[in-house]
Amino acid sequence: MLTTGNYTRAVKLFDTLEGRYPYGRYAQQAILEGAYANYRAGETAPAVAACDRFIRTYPNHPNVDYAYYLKGVVNFREDQGLFGYVVEQDLSERDPKMGRESFGAFKELVARFPDSKYASDSVERMRYLTNALSSYEVHVADYYYRRGAYVAAANRAQASLLNYPRTPANEDALIVMARSYDKLGLTQLRDDAQRVLKDTFPNGKYFTAEARPWWNFWSPKQEVPLPPGDFPTAKPWWKFW
Repeated sequence: MLTTGNYTRAVKLFDTLEGRYPYGRYAQQAILEGAYANYRAGETAPAVAACDRFIRTYPNHPNVDYAYYLKGVVNFREDQGLFGYVVEQDLSERDPKMGRESFGAFKELVARFPDSKYASDSVERMRYLTNALSSYEVHVADYYYRRGAYVAAANRAQASLLNYPRTPANEDALIVMARSYDKLGLTQLRDDAQRVLKDTFPNGKYFTAEARPWWNFWSPKQEVPLPPGDFPTAKPWWKFW
């Protein structure tokens, strides 16, 4: 069923297999293959639940690294919509939970299985998620700024700098802070932010402004790299067994 692309049917078959043989090799294979089939069928929650169940039940299984990886990929794909920004949408109401959970799964995989065939791709996804989550925080800060919530804007931008240092969105975070502090009349904090901007980004957006509004400088498509591919190998994963 996996080879033919009938993932919904495959999910049912793997559930039946696991039910009939709840222990041993068949159950182990059914859980992971069921997780993959759910993922390909667009069923995120069951896929993640199956990965968690496999990790919890078979923590020392030779393919447990794949369970961590698949969990990360499922949440990673689910969260792609988070970074497809829509200007009219209230970004403060978006929840990057999936992105954080995806990052956590990849981080656990790399820490526990540094030599795993999935480690390299996981690192690339972690780098992408870090940049994307940082950009998301700055985009929310910009949202607050443009609506006159300057305290919230400054705090959100500062949190982005603290939580995601050395990411492409750091410059934009400092710009939001400087502009927000200026609106609040906090000249010392504004000057501090401007000084850091000048020292870190001397030829950046803040000091080489064009005619367009400053907030239009921010472009998530430019700041966030393209996400890694679906899987790092063309070999069907179920042939690992």
